[in-house]
This record gives sequence, structure tokens and C-alpha cells, in this order.
Amino acid sequence: MSTPGAAAGRTEPARPTAARPALPSPWTVAAVAVSAVLAVPILAVLASLGHPAVDVWAHLWRTQLAELVANTLALVVGVGAGTLLVGTGLAWLVVGHRFPGRALFESALILPLAVPAYVIGFAFLGLFDFAGPVQTSLRRAVGDGLRLPEIRSYWGVVLMMTLVFYPYVYLLARTAFREQGAATLETARSLGHSRLATFLEVTLPMARPSLVAGVALAMMEALADFGTVATFGFRTLTEAIYRVWYGMFDRVAATQLASLLLFFAAGLLLLERGLRGRARFTQSQRRGPGVTPVPLRGWRGWAATAACAAVLGLAFVLPVGQLLVWARAAAGWGTAAGFSILLANTLTLAGLASAAAAVLALVLVYAGRLHPTPGVRLSTQFVSMGYALPGAVIAVGVLMPLAWLDHLVVRLVEAWLAREVGLVLTGSAAGLLFAYIVRFLAVSLQTLEASLAKIPASLEDAARSLGEDATGTLARVHVPLMRGGLLTALVLVFVETMKEMPATLLLRPFGLSTLAIEVWERTSESMWAEAAIPALAIVGAGLLPVFLAIRLSARRP
Repeated sequence: MSTPGAAAGRTEPARPTAARPALPSPWTVAAVAVSAVLAVPILAVLASLGHPAVDVWAHLWRTQLAELVANTLALVVGVGAGTLLVGTGLAWLVVGHRFPGRALFESALILPLAVPAYVIGFAFLGLFDFAGPVQTSLRRAVGDGLRLPEIRSYWGVVLMMTLVFYPYVYLLARTAFREQGAATLETARSLGHSRLATFLEVTLPMARPSLVAGVALAMMEALADFGTVATFGFRTLTEAIYRVWYGMFDRVAATQLASLLLFFAAGLLLLERGLRGRARFTQSQRRGPGVTPVPLRGWRGWAATAACAAVLGLAFVLPVGQLLVWARAAAGWGTAAGFSILLANTLTLAGLASAAAAVLALVLVYAGRLHPTPGVRLSTQFVSMGYALPGAVIAVGVLMPLAWLDHLVVRLVEAWLAREVGLVLTGSAAGLLFAYIVRFLAVSLQTLEASLAKIPASLEDAARSLGEDATGTLARVHVPLMRGGLLTALVLVFVETMKEMPATLLLRPFGLSTLAIEVWERTSESMWAEAAIPALAIVGAGLLPVFLAIRLSARRP
């Protein structure tokens, strides 16, 4: 029995206070905010499907939609098959064999990556068109009845893009072949397989993920191309978006076409994931050295040399040599003040875009390192999809929200100033820069993510134990150690921005021109010589990341 005193002395247990919900980190908030803003163009294009323009789709279906879809699909398939054959064949040739000039070709075969597809396209047109010097000389020598196959055709476009995009497959395939151990291949040979059977049944399956990734990159580049298909007169969805935008002045129709192109890009991404995930081929133990090159003697060795020289000559030496000839003929135009303005505009836009992309990518990757929550990871992966989208899709997606925001700002300013104010954001350099960032952020993102992953967490812990906060640790520890990655990200985005054409054509301010636009305008009028100097400037800038890729790929695994 309890006494009153005992009852009085009993104390009630303290109720636990409700824990305050932890506030998200400023880095998490910044990463989600950056991702949300950069995702607006993609979401804007998708949102247009909520109110489909039935009359527009009916008109497209009756007139050109079937042709556009069929041409786009045929182009993507043709470029995928061409780059797979050329890139894989050359990679195995230089990795698995020894022949005259092999050491030179192993690095030089990457050089075509510096030439934009539309540049090699107009160089070939200027050379091999009916009125070009090649057919003209042949008619003089053989007779007026001689005529080469028409280069302004589907196969001509596929050939141009294969010559430019095969290095994507070549680089990844060469690395995959070099990483395979000789013991695995020797085991297959000891079981009675020939070299060809070993290559088809062992080497290729183990390199399958790299081959699929390289082909997917080439196919997405073909899907995004505008300059080549427009120059060759080959109708695709990307070319149709520009024609509808500028020819029909129909923004609704352009948006609907952009949404269709968006589904093409998403389909390529899903196809790439599916092909890489259905089967896995790995080596449980990698013993011994890498693949031992087999000497090719006699005519086989010279045939291998001729094959590499033919591809390199067609994809790089011939077009660049022709550009140099034209540039010499147009030297007077190149010294004009107009070229200086073009160069200044291009360098300014590329510099601003590369710097902004590097800063935003640094925010995203550092937030992912500090707080790898599902929200941060998903938002980062979503905005990375911008690189897989054609520039025309991003341009349409940028203009729609930009116009809405511009009209909102204008109404507020006019109400405040009590007078009319013109549009500020629409048709400005700000919208163009925003499109560049959405398009090429993934390039900076992947580069900085790989660079940051190499820094051990112990350095970060040591800095935090000495009183540094997250921002101070980034500034004093991570950024100095990431100098190489930052420089690489800046160079890659800089060059990609210089070469970009569709978004620049659709979003550039009135009166603003760049090197890529100058090339497009000159080649559309068949003014090959006048287009050579800006084209050479773009190729020169493109050599920077190519030399970087050559240096990195030369390292043995």
C-alpha cells in the first residue's frame, strides 16, 4: 500500500519533446534549385503535349510527318551501323595488330572528332558536287557524259556523319580491347577457336557495353544535327523545326515537332540502357599482359595501313586541306573587321557558357558528395539529360518559359513606370546562354564528378576538424585538387558551344552572329571559300579537346 508521502514524492516521467525537423542543407537547396531551373525547358516541351494542336498535327500528318519520321529514323540507324563498323574495325586493327604506321594512326584516328559534321559536309559538297573541281576535272578528261553518284542524298549524309562520329566508338572500343587480358583470349584459342571466332565470340561480347555507349553517342549526335542535313537537303525532324519556326512562324507547330524529337532522344537512351543491361560479359580474373598485337606482314600490313590512311584522309586531311585552300583564296575577307566581330561574339558566348556550366556543375556534384539523397541524385540525373537532346528541342523549350516570364516582367514594369516597355529577355543573349548551359551542363557534370571522386574523404574530414565549413573546404581543398578537371570541363564546354548551331540559329538576338552561323549562312548560298575561314577557326578550337583525349587515351590501363 502506498503512503501519501510516497505518492507525493513520485515524479511524472518527462515527456519527450518533439524533435524539430532538420532543415535541408544550403547545398541541397542550391542543387535542387539549380536543377529545377535547368529542367524548365524540358518540362515546357513535355507540357505542350497537354494541349495538342489537332489542326497542326493533322496538317503535318497529311503533308510531311511520315517522311520526317522515316528519314530521321533511317539516318539514326544508318549512322549507328556505320560508326559501329568503322569505329570497331579500326579499334581492333590498331590494338590487335602491328603494321606500318600503327603508332601514328592509333592517335591520329581521333582527329576527325575536331571537325563538325556540317563543316566536313560543305567541304565534300564543294569538292564532289556536279560543279565542283573533282567532277569538272573528270568531265574534261573522260567526257561530258560522266557524272558521279549524287552526294546530296541519304547515303551522302550518312557517310559524312559516319566519318565525323566514328571516333566516339573508336575511343571506347579501343579502351575496351586494351583492357582485355591475353589469358582470356589464349584460353579461347586453346579450345580450338580461330582468331576470327575468338574475336566474334569473346572479344566483342566483353567490349559490348563500350560499343553500345559509343554507338549511342554517335546516334544522338546524328539526331541533334541540323547543319549537315540542311546543307544536303535531307529532311529530318531537326531541320523541320527550324523551317517551321522561321518559314511558317508557327511556334505551336515547332513545339509539337520538338516534343516528337524529345521522344526520339528518350527512346535512344532507353535502348542504350536496355542493350547494356540484358547481358554481362566480364573477366573473373585478369592475368598476364593485355592483348598481344599480331604482326601483319606483306600485303596484309600495307592493306591495314591503307585502310587507316583512307579513313583519316577522308575524315580529316581532305576536308581540312580543302578548307585551307579556300581560306587562302579568301584571305582578304578573313582580315576584314567582320571576322573579328564574329570571333569576339563566339569567344564571349563560349567563355560565359563554359564558366557558368562549370560553376553550376560544381554546385551539383559537391551537393551530391555532401548529401547524396535521392532528391539530389534524381534532380542531377534529370538535368543531365539535356546533352542527349537536340539543340532545336532545347531552343523551343527555352523560348516558351522565357516569353512567359518576359511578358510578366514587362507588365509589372509598365505598371510601375506607367509607360510601355519592350521585351527584355526574349531574343536576348541571356536566353541563348541559358540554352547552352542546359545543353552542355552534363559535359561539365561528368568531368567534375569524376575528378571529385578521386579526392579521398579523409582530406575533407581533416579540413572540417580544423574548423572549416563546407564552403571553405570546397574552396581550399577540393577546388585546388580539381584544377585539371575544371580546366577540362571548361575546354570541353567551350568547344561544344563554338560548334553548336540549331539553338544559336533559333535563339540568337537580332544582329548577333557567330562563327557557326556564318558557316551556315555562307554554305547555304554555296559560298564555300567565304565559309572556310570561320570553319577553320571552329576546327582549330575543336582540336583542343581532341589533343586532350589523345593524351588521356594514350595511358595504358
